[in-house]
Amino acid sequence: MRTDAVVPVLASAGITVALMQTLVIPLVPELPRLLNASAAGTAWAITATLLAAAVATPIVGRLGDMYGKRRMLLLSLGMLVTGSIVAALSDSLTPMIVGRALQGLAAGVIPLGISIMRDELPPEKLGTATAQMSASLGVGGALGLPAAALLAENFNWHTLFWISAALGMVVFGLVLRFVPESAVRSGGRFDVLGGVGLSAGLISLLLAISQGADWGWTSGRTLGLFTLAVVALLAWGWWERRTPEPLVDLRTTARPQVLLTNLASMVFGFAMFAMSLVLPQLLQMPKATGFGLGQSMLGAGLVMGPSGLVMLLTAPLSAKISRTRGPKVTLMLGAVVVAAGYGVGVVLMSAVWQLVLVSVLIGAGIGLAYGAMPALIMAAVPVSETAAANSLNTLMRSIGTSVSSAVAGVILAQLTINLGGYTLPSQNGFRVVLIIGAAAALAALAVASFIPTRKSTAESPARSEAETTRAAVS
Repeated sequence: MRTDAVVPVLASAGITVALMQTLVIPLVPELPRLLNASAAGTAWAITATLLAAAVATPIVGRLGDMYGKRRMLLLSLGMLVTGSIVAALSDSLTPMIVGRALQGLAAGVIPLGISIMRDELPPEKLGTATAQMSASLGVGGALGLPAAALLAENFNWHTLFWISAALGMVVFGLVLRFVPESAVRSGGRFDVLGGVGLSAGLISLLLAISQGADWGWTSGRTLGLFTLAVVALLAWGWWERRTPEPLVDLRTTARPQVLLTNLASMVFGFAMFAMSLVLPQLLQMPKATGFGLGQSMLGAGLVMGPSGLVMLLTAPLSAKISRTRGPKVTLMLGAVVVAAGYGVGVVLMSAVWQLVLVSVLIGAGIGLAYGAMPALIMAAVPVSETAAANSLNTLMRSIGTSVSSAVAGVILAQLTINLGGYTLPSQNGFRVVLIIGAAAALAALAVASFIPTRKSTAESPARSEAETTRAAVS
């Protein structure tokens, strides 16, 4: 089967799934009225997606290695379509939460797509293709905001989810038609206890992080969840080291190249999300504040949109630098560009064009770094563990963004101004978040500097194994 269509089809699948992360943002202020529920209740339309994605990503990755990556990719897209239809039919809170949770279960599409590319593509195409697939996580998020805002302002809100379902069905059909099933499988038995333990730990951790500001960071509920997360993850780690067929091979994960790449990814995810939190608020803040730009949700989305295009355009450059200098250098360069973007933002935030410049700079850095991460991971893991390893890396980025959201929320809630009886974040609060984003990018740079240098991802032993297996079945 020709592989010409594999890359655009898989990249489209990644962008479609990433769109779901920003799909409901224009609706958030209106959800309590639309669903006849409290603001605290409708917040679960966001939280449910986050928790479902955290649980699904590592589990689906492991199942893909065992039973077929294309099969699990189609299952994930099926969950996306089903969740979109449930949400489109909902007029109350419970079905909306169910629909959004089902959409979250599709989060494994991007790491699965990267893993399929490793199995199917020739070495000369692999770097650029995986860079584009990895960057699709940011591309979909950046492009989704203006698209969702446009639809929300001009159509019934259910239309957002009907279009999501239609996109999911189109991509499902394209994958079915153009993406082959890989013969590279690990086999074995699924680690059910490991899946339960990891899910319990992640749900507890992310629930405490996402709800801590509302519940109180020192409340019994928040502290109890943090404690449960620590206990569950330690018990999970103990089990994974002793079971013969673990959900996550911690010995492989502990290799310096994998461990440090995952740590850098988590810190980088923290840095990346500061842009998504600060720039839209600055753009939509009333001009009466003295620093707000008074844009609509659609206007704010259009300002953020170019950053997604830049991420996509930067992916080939990321692959080229990785081929010539190594993915470690690419990751470090991306961190420097992101830090520079935040630095510019601290100084330039008084005009729309300035924030376009900031978002484009940060988008370029994200495109460079996200393209390098799967290259570093795949160079250090066996081909039979590709999907699980990439899924864990994607999970680390998500944990970083969740922590970033909580930290930024606390800062913006503390540094405020009063305008017409309303409490709003202050300009200094936004500056502090941008400075922290720059510091996090520099921290990712420092972590990445310790990643062991390897000659070439495309020539790694694991890649050769994939080629041997593919040749044997063709």
